[in-house]
Parts: sequence; C-alpha cells; structure tokens
Amino acid sequence: MNRARLIRVARGQAPADLVLSEATVLNVFTGRMEVADIAIVDGYIAGVGNYRTTPAVDRRELRGMYVAPTWIDAHIHVESSMLAPPAFARVAVPHGTGAVVTDPHEIANVLGIDGIALMMSLSAQLPMDFFYTLSSCVPATPFETSGAKLTDLDLERLIDHPHVVGLGELMNFPGVLNTDQAVMDKVDLAHAHRKLIDGHAPTLSGRDLNAYVAAGISTDHESISAAEALEKLGRGMWVFLREGSSEHNLDDLLPIVDAHTMSRCCFATDDRHGDEIARYGHINYSAFRAIRGGLDPMWAMRMGTLNPALCYGLTGRGAVAPGYVADLQILSDLDEGLLEPTAVYKAGQLVAMAGRVTVEIPEPRIPPEALQTVRFRRPVRPRDFAVKAPHADATVRVINVIEGQIVTVASEAHLPAIGDELGVDLAQDVLKLGVFERHTGDIGHFVGFVRGFGLQRGAIASSVAHDSHNIIVVGARSSDMAAAVNAVADLQGGVAVVADGHVLASLALPLAGLMSLGDADLVTRALVACLAAARDQLGCKLANPLMTLSFLALPVVPELKITDRGLFDIARFGHVPLFTDGLPPVV
Repeated sequence: MNRARLIRVARGQAPADLVLSEATVLNVFTGRMEVADIAIVDGYIAGVGNYRTTPAVDRRELRGMYVAPTWIDAHIHVESSMLAPPAFARVAVPHGTGAVVTDPHEIANVLGIDGIALMMSLSAQLPMDFFYTLSSCVPATPFETSGAKLTDLDLERLIDHPHVVGLGELMNFPGVLNTDQAVMDKVDLAHAHRKLIDGHAPTLSGRDLNAYVAAGISTDHESISAAEALEKLGRGMWVFLREGSSEHNLDDLLPIVDAHTMSRCCFATDDRHGDEIARYGHINYSAFRAIRGGLDPMWAMRMGTLNPALCYGLTGRGAVAPGYVADLQILSDLDEGLLEPTAVYKAGQLVAMAGRVTVEIPEPRIPPEALQTVRFRRPVRPRDFAVKAPHADATVRVINVIEGQIVTVASEAHLPAIGDELGVDLAQDVLKLGVFERHTGDIGHFVGFVRGFGLQRGAIASSVAHDSHNIIVVGARSSDMAAAVNAVADLQGGVAVVADGHVLASLALPLAGLMSLGDADLVTRALVACLAAARDQLGCKLANPLMTLSFLALPVVPELKITDRGLFDIARFGHVPLFTDGLPPVV
C-alpha cells in the first residue's frame, strides 16, 4: 500500500484509479445505507463520500445499485467441493465470495504437510483470497488408518506463512480435556505464534466446555441446537451458522441471533459440493436463507463479511471503508433473488460479471504423486464383505443416518442369516457398510450395517470419507459393493454407483482421491448422474447420499461411526463390537 498516495486520493488531491459513483453503500459498521461515491487506488478504498469531481482513470455510475463487501466463508474445507482451488474460485467468485478461511485437513490426511503446501500453491494468484488454518487432527483419531500424521513440528514449518490465520479445528476434544501432550503441543504452538484456534466440539457442555474454551479455542461450527450454540456464545466462542451439503444447521441456529449476539456470529459452509455452489450459491445463499428466515438483512451482511474478518484478524477486509481492500460486490436488488451480484471486484479489479469470471484463471499444476493415492495391492472381492454370525440369534449394532445432519444414532437390528453369514434386510432398510483402507495397500477393512439409505439394489462407493479418506461403500449386495470399490480404485479416487456388476455412473477425483481435475460443470454433470442413478435405479431416499456417506467414517462426531478398524462409539471414544452381546464377529 502506498499510504501517501492513498491519503492524497482520499483528500481529492490526486486522481483515483476507479470511482464508483452514487452507489448505495451497505455500511456493516452502522447497519445503515448511504448514497456515496467510492474512490479506489492501488486496490484499496481511499474514501467513501463525495468524489464527483475527483479525476479518475475509470468512473462507473451505479445510481440505484448497492455496493457491499464481498463474502468471507468463515470455515470451509475446499476439498469437499470436489474442486481444486482454481476451479473453486471460478465457481465461487461470481456469487460474491472474496475470501475463504479453509482448513485443508482432507488433503492433509492423504498427503500430510505436502498436501497443505500444495493447496497453498494452487490457491495463489487467484481472484479471491484463501486463508488457511493448519490442520490440527491428522489423523482425526488414532482409531483409523490415515495417509499421514502431523505433529506440532510439522505445522511449525507453515505457521508463519502470511495466509495462515490459525490452528485448524480441534476435533480431538477429549485430547484437550485430558491434556494429551501431542494435542497440547499444537495448542501451545498456536498461542506462541498468536494464531486463533478453531474448535469442533459437538454437544460439549458444562465444565467440559469451560475446559475446552479455557485452552484458548475460539470458534465452533458444530452446534446443532440453539441451546448448544447459546451456551458456547456465552462462554466467549464465535459461533458459525453452518449450511453445507449434508450439514443443514442454519435454520435451527437462527433464533440465537439478536442484537446482543449478532456480532459473534458468522456464516460457514464447512463441506459444500461444487455443483451446489454453482447452482444455488455460496455464502450469499446462507445470507439469503437467513434473511428469508427473518434476519435483518444488514445483520446478515455483517455476519458474512465483517464478522469473519474480525474473528480471524483479517485486517482491512470485510467492509466498504477507507483503507480497506477494495473487495466489492455490486447488487441490483436486496429484496429479490439470492443476493446474486451483477459484478464482483477483487482489489479494485473487475473479476466477475453476470455470473461469470472475467479474468483468466490458470490451470493447476499437480505433481504426479498427488494423483496416485489409491494403493490397493489386489482387487476387493465379494467375500471381503462376509459377516459371520457367532450364533444363530445374532443382534448387530446399526448406524442410523439422519437426513441433513452428520451426526448419527446408534441402533440395533436382528438380521437374516444365510448359513453362518448375515445378510442385509431391505424390509428394515438395513444395508451393509464397509470401509477399505487405501493408503498402505494392505486393504485393511471392516464391514458393518447402516439404516436410512433406502437402497433396494446395487452399491455406492466413494474415496471421500472424512477424515482419513479411505474408501467407503454402502450396498445391498456384496458383489456390487466389491465392484463399486474397485471402480473407485481404478479411477484413483472418486465416486461409483453400481448395480448388477455394472457402473451406472461415476465421478473421477484423482487429486488425492478428493478433487477433480476439471471444472464445476464437469463435476456437476457427473454428480447429477451419480445422484440420479442412486435415486432412480438403486432406490436411494436421501437427497445427497454421497455427502451423508462421506461422514459415516468420521469418528469424532456422535454417535456411532465406522472406520477401517471397526465400529466407533464417540461416547466411549473407542471401538465397540459389531454384535451387541459383546462377542466379536467370527472371521
């Protein structure tokens, strides 16, 4: 920043690069609107007021139009969009997104610290800013097989990077509560470098919540009820209202936002597929949903702009004000549509108009080792899915999925036996669910049962399986489940929908088994085909079975989950037997 030049332009003593004239400025500091000119120089706002006579290289009349700061996603895993950063920017910027705070722990669980560095490299020189929190839980727990392990010494290599703003979500909250040394080393690293610490503490309450916050953890995006979110706000945390592809918490949390709490609330997507961003929007969609739910539009604007900037110390961002980066969006109407901007500016440069990026975005350069991350030494076989009952009257634990949530409910089921093996029970909507380790090549695996998908035939497999990202598969027949897992392995990661041994639809995600090498249109077409095949040909009753499936392997979220090493009960924070009588399955 040339501050001397900025001051001269602000006083009208030097020409501006750009003046936006007679715009209605949305002031997120006061919650008011004002008609004013905006003078911009060197990518910064010099002044907001009367600059009608100020010389400018470019002047654009915006009478009747609204100018607002661009949106900031307070917490996202860009990898969950299934798009590499350049493709993500191409789809998010036209919706008014100017920055994201991203935790790259998906790719970190596959490629370690090199994966984080790769994401940083891929996100440089794009028409939006990517700020990073360094992944704190790789692996998420010691109860699964991950592709990498990150210590505080690994994270120290990147902690002072100018785009690193914090320590990523501390999902291992039992480790914090029990002062586990490895966890505390990372907490101490963040404090030593004055970095914010993101939280991840579903259902945590009372003294345990006090202890978690006392460790210096500042944010939470996992609240699923207003009461939970209010308690966390009352203990000094920032609360993020999350609206992702399978995590729909915004409506439930909206009642907590009032004149007292609004300044500590932000919007976040956490995990949102790229096709949904392309079709419905990004943070603008969350703000629109909140406004439709009764939230004051200026509060919604502040929660999506200034608040995340304040939360993460993003100085000079999130507002239309002197000295702030000129990251701006132009809106034609605040009452209609989905708050879709007609134009988006990044540092004073026009980067999107009418729903399309107007600047060149380079294609990603990816090292070969990031494209070969499924290391099976042999194909998966139908007999790998055999579950042998210890006796004739066997009862198994079953994971019950909840539409629109990543939490699950533990239940039980009596299942039919064919010989000494248990089968699925379509009448009870109980299917087999398997996880196959992909990082070492040993193909360690575990098979359990799940309720809620509604499949009548076939199988769905994916290498997106939070957080260790092994291959997860759900199905009604073992042969189709094996075919689906092998199809994903052949793609070097991705999604496959199979019936009667045939691949009905698939999506290749070769970048760490998580992201496509194509753009949002390619991913959208493939995802739509996969979801249609799951719904129309397999009978799936979930709106987004792929996102739901991906979270069934996340053992830090209640209640019952599955890893390559067994069923995981978060209340016990350990594995539990598949059979409820406590006997392990006979192998």
